[in-house]
Amino acid sequence: MGNLSGIFFSVSLESGKLNWKYETEGQIMAGANWWTNGTKTYILVGSYDYFLHCIDINTGKSVWKYESNNYLNGAVAVEDNVAVFGGCDGFLHIVNIPEGKIKSTVEIASYVAGSACLENGKAFIGDYDGGFTCVDYNQGKVLWKWKNETSKLPFIASPAIFGNTVIIGSRDKYVYCFDKLTGKQLWKMNTGSRVDASSIVTDDKVLIANMRGDLTALTRGEGKLLWSYEIGSAIFSTPAIIEHKIILGAQDGNVYCLGNTGNK
Repeated sequence: MGNLSGIFFSVSLESGKLNWKYETEGQIMAGANWWTNGTKTYILVGSYDYFLHCIDINTGKSVWKYESNNYLNGAVAVEDNVAVFGGCDGFLHIVNIPEGKIKSTVEIASYVAGSACLENGKAFIGDYDGGFTCVDYNQGKVLWKWKNETSKLPFIASPAIFGNTVIIGSRDKYVYCFDKLTGKQLWKMNTGSRVDASSIVTDDKVLIANMRGDLTALTRGEGKLLWSYEIGSAIFSTPAIIEHKIILGAQDGNVYCLGNTGNK
C-alpha cells in the first residue's frame, strides 16, 4: 500500500509487521498491481514523480522505473506480460513488464486519471475530457471512442466488463453502459451525484456508489433502479462484495457493512 508521502509499504497480513518500505519522490494515489512469471513476482505502482515503479515483492528493491511525462494517478492494469496505464500526460502507456521497456503509447485526451480495464488485448479507459475509449494495445491504435459533447465532465472511475458490455460512472452523475465491441451507448442512469468509485457488476446487477453518499443497485440489462441506500458521506472508493455482504469506506472515516447477516 502507498501513501501521500510517496512511500509504499509491505506489511505481514498475519502480524501487521512491516516487511519493507519503498520510497518514491511523489505521492502515491492509486492502488498497486502485481505480476509474476512463476519465479519472480513484481509489484507495479505509479507515483506523482512521473514514474511507474516495478518493485521486487520479496526484497522491496527497485527492479526498474519507467518515466512518463506527468503524474500517474490511476492503478496499473496487467494482462499477460504487459502493464497498461494512463497518465496526466494524456497518453495510454503500454510497457513490457519483464524488461520495463515501452511497447507503445496512444494519445487519449488531456488527462487520463482513472485506471484501464483489460480484456483479450483491448484496454477500456475513461478520460478527463469526458471521453471513453477502447484501444487495441498490442497494435497501439484506438478502436472506438465515445464522448459526451454536452457536459465533457471527467471519467475518474474505472470501468467494469461483463459479457459484451462495459460499464462506468462519470462525474456528470451518470453511470453508462456501452457495447464493448462498437462503443454504442446501451443505457445511462442519473445517480444524483458525481461518481468516482468504480462499478461492481454481477450476473444481473450493477452496484454504484456516488459522492453524495448513495449506494445504488441497478439492473444490468437496462440500468433500472432496484434499490438505493444513503450512507450520508461521500464514497469515492470502490465497494467490495463478499458472502452476500457489501463492504465500503466513506469520507466520514467509517467502514460500512451492508447485507443480510443471516447469509453465510
